[in-house]
Amino acid sequence: MTREEYGNAYRDGFHLTMRFLISRGVPPDTAEETAQAAWTRGWERLHQLRDSSLVLTWANSIALNIHRTQIRADAKKTELSPFTEGPGLNMAAIDVKKILSHCRQTDRKLLSSYYLYGRATSEIATEQGLTETAVRIRMMRARRYVQDLLSCGPDLSAAAA
Repeated sequence: MTREEYGNAYRDGFHLTMRFLISRGVPPDTAEETAQAAWTRGWERLHQLRDSSLVLTWANSIALNIHRTQIRADAKKTELSPFTEGPGLNMAAIDVKKILSHCRQTDRKLLSSYYLYGRATSEIATEQGLTETAVRIRMMRARRYVQDLLSCGPDLSAAAA
């Protein structure tokens, strides 16, 4: 392909390369810069083009490769923001034993059977000689009590007093 033929292909294909990039989700201003870089790189490496009828496809693939390289480079440059808050861990989940020690023994038995051992309310009801409704109501009350304990803060000893 001669330089003049490449110039004609550029004139006819530049906007098509931009449309190709935009269809891949590239913002229009970035698509224009990337298309320009791709056609320039194609000009520099014109000797590598094997089939002159595929110059648009070749330029589009160069543009897509340039865009992907830019995305990878931007990802490496992204600065991590410092933590302004804790990681959002529920510390209650870590200190279950301490929380359960502040509950009444019947509540402790219900909560641990359901949450720690994964038993169904029907199993718990049969085991304790209660109805399923009674088990659900007692669990609701036990959960409320635990929520009240946790709202007092990390020191549960103040809530137990």
